[in-house]
Amino acid sequence: MTTRLAKAGLAVLSVTALSTGAAVAAPADVPSTSAQHVTVSQGGNYPGGFFKSGNMTANWVSSGTSDLTGPTHFTVDLPPGVTTDGGMFYSTPYDYTFTETLSADHRRLEAVLTGTRVVGKSEFIKLNLFTTPGVPIGGVITVTAANPNDTDPTGHVSRYDLGSQSYLPATVQAAPAVTGLDTTTGPGAGGTSVTVSGSNLSNGMVLVGGVPAPGTCTDTACTVTTPGGSGSAPVSVVTPGGTATAPAAFDYTGAAPPAPPAPVVSNLTTTSGPVAGGTQVYLQGSNLTYGSVTFGGVPAAHVSCGPSFCSATAPAAATPGPVDVTVTTAGGTSAAVTYTYTA
Repeated sequence: MTTRLAKAGLAVLSVTALSTGAAVAAPADVPSTSAQHVTVSQGGNYPGGFFKSGNMTANWVSSGTSDLTGPTHFTVDLPPGVTTDGGMFYSTPYDYTFTETLSADHRRLEAVLTGTRVVGKSEFIKLNLFTTPGVPIGGVITVTAANPNDTDPTGHVSRYDLGSQSYLPATVQAAPAVTGLDTTTGPGAGGTSVTVSGSNLSNGMVLVGGVPAPGTCTDTACTVTTPGGSGSAPVSVVTPGGTATAPAAFDYTGAAPPAPPAPVVSNLTTTSGPVAGGTQVYLQGSNLTYGSVTFGGVPAAHVSCGPSFCSATAPAAATPGPVDVTVTTAGGTSAAVTYTYTA
């Protein structure tokens, strides 16, 4: 399997798993009441006993009845005496954007995955775990997931007790509440520091105008830096317990940020398919992030785009023949490439 290093801007590497003790299996997924749902779990070769190091995976699956869309936020919290040097994100094709941050003490990892994940799609981050000499191995490893389109708070928290080497009962984080922002205006270029106040905000991701804002959250406040934007942008905090929106929006002032470069499509991995549609097509190119795909002007299904790669399912066509395939982003619409429908 190809592995992508889960740190923005670094290369794709291959990795060999560190094997220590017996692997521990994760509990079964929880059925969902939400159309879009993400279920999180963990497993691995945890440190314990004679094994002073180990590894684990933070796993997630799109487990609803429709595609999971938008940004999905993940956290991994390690107990005192246990650290990690970061994560390796395992997923192909590269039809997504992925960013990771690691706390200064190397005990907390946060990641944001943006892309459409079809029902049943599963992925994971692998982390090497290290223990502090002289410190007894114990405490709880907690993994969480949250997505603004997921209204079912179950299955978003996984806990593993290193002391007893066992999973703890499932928990549901309390629903968040947002009471205010300390700053409600800032330049369109972004970069404004904003503190969002409220309750039950831990493990949260702040969205400004639907765009993730980098920062950190405690139970009572999130401090983030605004992304670029324009106009009046709603501010919300997405946690494993749900989503809460601030009573006031954030108003961008001055010039909007420049538009991104126009998308370029250089290649289709599949150039033909039946008029009934349903053919999986991969598009390669550049500047494709957040793109939408059309075949002959008809939107494709199950579209997910990263910087240089989109996956899409061809829609049905009325008649056989060639059609133009394009990708549209905030930077414009790409030049067309040809896909041919067959009888």
